[in-house]
Amino acid sequence: MSKVLDDQIPVKINVKTTIHDGNSKDTFELTAVGRYYKKGNARYLQYEEEMDVGMVKTIVKMTEDDGLILRSGSIKMRLPFKLHQSLRGNYTTPYGVFNLKTLTKRMVHEFKEETSTGSIDLMYDLNMQGAKAGTYHLTIAFEEEN
Repeated sequence: MSKVLDDQIPVKINVKTTIHDGNSKDTFELTAVGRYYKKGNARYLQYEEEMDVGMVKTIVKMTEDDGLILRSGSIKMRLPFKLHQSLRGNYTTPYGVFNLKTLTKRMVHEFKEETSTGSIDLMYDLNMQGAKAGTYHLTIAFEEEN
């Protein structure tokens, strides 16, 4: 069995997304059970969520300098992050592929090995197909599930 699998920690994950679009504000929250693990210089959170279109697997990868959210299943998404840089991503649905662009304004993450807890705080402007989709504030907190 691979060392990565042995080192995976079952965690309870709370994901909160707040979207500011002009004068409107929407907030979405999700609680999931997933896994946390390290591989090389990256740290990963992995979880699944049930959506209207079916199951979606999410992997959040964070390194010292950048981040990446990958989704697969009924929806496929690749959303990259690097502080103060504009990066291209994509979002694939049964209805087609949408070009995305992120401009990361804040990227703070912390992982406490001794308590198996951590948090990720991302704030970014999102453009979809060249139009501003809003400013997204994503916070993810996790702790080892007992």
